[in-house]
Amino acid sequence: MTSITDPDISDRFTSGMEEIHNKHLGAYADIIDTTVELSQSHRQFVKSALDTCLKKCKDDEKLFETIQTFKRDLDQKSVWLKEKRHAISETVSEVQEKEMQKEDIIEKIQKLKEEQTKRKEGIESQNKANKDRLKNLQKARLVFQDHLGLEIRTILGKTQLVKGEKLQFVFRNINPSDQDSAYVITMGIKENGSYQIVSSDPVLDCLSVLESRLQETNNLPAFLANVRKEFISQARC
Repeated sequence: MTSITDPDISDRFTSGMEEIHNKHLGAYADIIDTTVELSQSHRQFVKSALDTCLKKCKDDEKLFETIQTFKRDLDQKSVWLKEKRHAISETVSEVQEKEMQKEDIIEKIQKLKEEQTKRKEGIESQNKANKDRLKNLQKARLVFQDHLGLEIRTILGKTQLVKGEKLQFVFRNINPSDQDSAYVITMGIKENGSYQIVSSDPVLDCLSVLESRLQETNNLPAFLANVRKEFISQARC
């Protein structure tokens, strides 16, 4: 063991302390250098992270604006779609209503066709009946005008009761004392095709009975024959 009284001990101690101090300073320098390096690296990292965050914020803001724009567009499209659905619903209702009107019109047209067919059949039947009656009139004319002096006239009625064309049958050779004396019966055809007795001159009390029989038999010559008989009977009274 070196004696404390060794004159070089102080120098060696100082030298050792300086060596230790220098080592510590070197270690501190290394630590400081490392710290500075880490600090710079940290600042760069923080700056990079900050730039990244700022860029991310800007991107997020743009994304948010885009989302808001999409949302507004979506709201507008939702309103537009709702209006379109309402318009489609109204159009469908109108189409359905028009279809119902179409069916109603088709049904009415069909009824009109049926009525027209019935009316046409009725007219044809009426024309045939009128032709038959005209034939009867021609027969009556041949029988009575040629053999019994019957005169047939066409007249136009002046009153509402006998309005329209009528036929007037003028009988002569009824009264033995006055062969030229005229006995007249006026008649026509109703809208339903039946005969209509308008008047007789002189008046025959049984004219309504004769008219009913004419409606039943549709035999005009027989009716005129019976009228002539009644005129003769009345003239002899």
